[in-house]
Amino acid sequence: MGQPGKLGFRQIASQIRQEIVKGVYPPATVLPAEPVLGERYGASRSLVNRAMQVLAAEGMIRPRQGRGTLVTYIPPMLHSPARYSRETREGGQARGAFDAEVRALGLEPQHEITTEKVVPPDDVADALGLPRGEENALVRRRRLLASGIPVRLNASWFPLSIAEGTVLEEAGPVIIGGVKSALAELGYPQTEASERIIVRPPTDGEAEALEISPERTVIDIFHVGKTADQRAVEVTTTVTPAHYLVIENSFPLT
Repeated sequence: MGQPGKLGFRQIASQIRQEIVKGVYPPATVLPAEPVLGERYGASRSLVNRAMQVLAAEGMIRPRQGRGTLVTYIPPMLHSPARYSRETREGGQARGAFDAEVRALGLEPQHEITTEKVVPPDDVADALGLPRGEENALVRRRRLLASGIPVRLNASWFPLSIAEGTVLEEAGPVIIGGVKSALAELGYPQTEASERIIVRPPTDGEAEALEISPERTVIDIFHVGKTADQRAVEVTTTVTPAHYLVIENSFPLT
């Protein structure tokens, strides 16, 4: 697969990028070593290394000390109202929309889950109609991975009066359909949701958990789910690298 003429590092990066997107190097696989790529492209190792830096800055790959360079490109997942339908969340015994979305890409969803009773942040307490400064909420925190690649950080908050002593306290991916299905089974089906979406730099903790450069941007979603009587029963925050998500919405115009 030698290349005619001399290639610059940006051209090398472009060719590797195309091969990653086409699936020549699938997500969660290891790229050939730099000397191998240098021979393939007729380039010096230093040029290949510069190409790797470009791809790493884009979030396409991630070097791992002593373990090679991992392909972290995942086709962007669509974030739209349709993902919250029960059919999507529970299809194929999925444990929520993320499970279904990742399996559709041919990858394996993984969940790292902790739960605890907490004093919620003021914005969460206000959204749930809870008094500020009191231990009155349960939070279910999740680091979500696709075939070992960290993709999202989720935290779902519920009034303790609803969640205490229920399946929502279980620290494992045990809920078919995710937290919305669990709330529906508890007698709190949601009929309405709102979302605030911003793009921002990650915190140091988020960058570490998502294994991304602090210079990258993340999408931050603040989701509030309400029942038919307008009671807010769930606040879920989502933080994900911006290149992993496409946001699509529709709304009436007057």
